[in-house]
Amino acid sequence: MIRVELHEADSEDYDVLHEAMSDEGFLKEIQDDDTKIWYELPPAQYHFKSDSDLDRNTVLNKSKRAAKKTMKKYGITVTTSNGSVWTGLDEVD
Repeated sequence: MIRVELHEADSEDYDVLHEAMSDEGFLKEIQDDDTKIWYELPPAQYHFKSDSDLDRNTVLNKSKRAAKKTMKKYGITVTTSNGSVWTGLDEVD
């Protein structure tokens, strides 16, 4: 999971971020392993699932490359896990 916060940004800046993150292979959705239903992640949170063994620093660098395209200062956290659970997320239409 990746969280990107843009400092002093507006919705247009986040639109640029979302497109750049998508170009880097990040998703704004997450899929339930059991039901196969896709859910929308909270704002500015992304999911990255790769068949390769990319380490956290590689994922961070991909995130930084995307965030730089906004021309805003930013903060990023990258967390690895062996699974996720959630509640209250909206299903993707």
